[in-house]
Amino acid sequence: MEAEDSAGTGDEMDRKGREKKDLQEDAGTAGCPSDSLQVEPSGSRKVNWAVVFLCFYGFMSSLKPGEPFITPYLLSSEKNFTREQVTNEITPVLTYSYMAVLVPTFLLTDLMRYKPVLVIQGLSQVVIWIILLLGTTLLEMQFVEFFYGITMACRVAYSSYIFSLVKPGQYQRVAGYSRSSVLLGVFTSSVVGQLCLSLGNITYYTLSSISLGFVSFGLVLALCLPWPKRSLFFNRVKTQEQKELAEVATKSEMDHMNPKDDAQSVAAPLCSISRWKDSVFVQMLLEVRGVLKQPNLRLWSMWWVLNSTGYYLVLFYVHILWNKVGLATENKHVYNGAVEAASTLLSTLTSFAAGFVKIRWDLWSKLVIAVITAVQAGLLLLMGTTDNIWLCYVSYIVFRGFYQFLVPLATFQIASSLTKELCALVFGINTFLATILKSIIILIFADKRGLALDVRSQFLVYFIYFTLLTVMYFVGAAVIIFRHYRNQPREGVKTVGQPVELHPAGTNPETEALSNDVQQAC
Repeated sequence: MEAEDSAGTGDEMDRKGREKKDLQEDAGTAGCPSDSLQVEPSGSRKVNWAVVFLCFYGFMSSLKPGEPFITPYLLSSEKNFTREQVTNEITPVLTYSYMAVLVPTFLLTDLMRYKPVLVIQGLSQVVIWIILLLGTTLLEMQFVEFFYGITMACRVAYSSYIFSLVKPGQYQRVAGYSRSSVLLGVFTSSVVGQLCLSLGNITYYTLSSISLGFVSFGLVLALCLPWPKRSLFFNRVKTQEQKELAEVATKSEMDHMNPKDDAQSVAAPLCSISRWKDSVFVQMLLEVRGVLKQPNLRLWSMWWVLNSTGYYLVLFYVHILWNKVGLATENKHVYNGAVEAASTLLSTLTSFAAGFVKIRWDLWSKLVIAVITAVQAGLLLLMGTTDNIWLCYVSYIVFRGFYQFLVPLATFQIASSLTKELCALVFGINTFLATILKSIIILIFADKRGLALDVRSQFLVYFIYFTLLTVMYFVGAAVIIFRHYRNQPREGVKTVGQPVELHPAGTNPETEALSNDVQQAC
């Protein structure tokens, strides 16, 4: 009896020792994928402080009060560039730069574990504002756009960094924290910039100097960020069971290869080919090809590529349009900061409201997209033809609000059927395809080497683009609805479904969390 108690005590001590070791490993890796373990208080506090610090960094790095006023600054007497130069020679460089560095940045973000990419982003922002303050030539302003493209591409590091700090069960909450901190920073930045310009009567040069101070502080914060020990693709932490299986497989393979030297020489290239086929990205690309057969995934990926292209074209050129409309109406006051703040606030509200929409997305998705795209097309036509600057401002705010309403819907619909790794890869592919399409449109219509259209003509092109998308979505919606009601009598009760929430209870927490993490882009 005493022997049994002694054995039981020994087993209990051994079990507790293993649990303690697991907890230490969990705390050391800043969030292993196992949710069944409870982190020790000290490790939990460390992770919480890391999340708080990262969110504080996201807020501070978004404080650039001069950003909404870069275009007025370039067109003002302080810089004295023409509208044609800004429209056809300076702004297009941003898209070309973004397309060139997007894929390398996406790969380096995971390979280098986030922090170095955030440091590069901070350095790029410092260089941007230094050139804006000191630069006077056209080439120097094109370098501003080049580094701005690098800054945009590096945003993926911030959006994915926070997932390396916590467990999958906490993804949704911390993604909301990180996204909210950025939006709050953008809103605060726009308000501060507008107040400084309207009430402080400061120059664009002084406003740019203030922005340089903020981004320099953001670079210091980036240098102080902790360095994660794991990432999504290249630095994943394997469980002990996976390691043991890998060791067994390796030994088994070596046993087959060792008996004969000639067999080893033949097996070597086959082994390298097998390793190549078994590599992370090859396997993921094969899986992406398989999941793209899902109609819902194809639809929302197509929306992401096509509509985000038009959305960012509007964002790039709307400030030039405001300058032209404002001069036509002899409006000397610039309210770019106030408009950006209002549009950011509305976008936040519409994104939040999207989480409460309950409809049958498999049936009504295309119709919802078609209606919103039609409204956006009308707003673009209004912006491109009106001479009322206030009407132009309001149209832009509503345009952004409608787009941001669909972003979380698209994010959820894509992420709900994918793993965390595949979701990141699909979003990366969609963003890259959108950037290519955006570059083609800019090269044809905006670039000096293309048609070099003025800004009003460009907005008419964007109106035609959104109109074509509207027709395409309406035709697709009509086909789906017609097929549904044609087949309903034969399917009977089975076709009568309940509205699907944006966040159904049965969703994988790893993929559900990604619905709150929007590339700001966005």
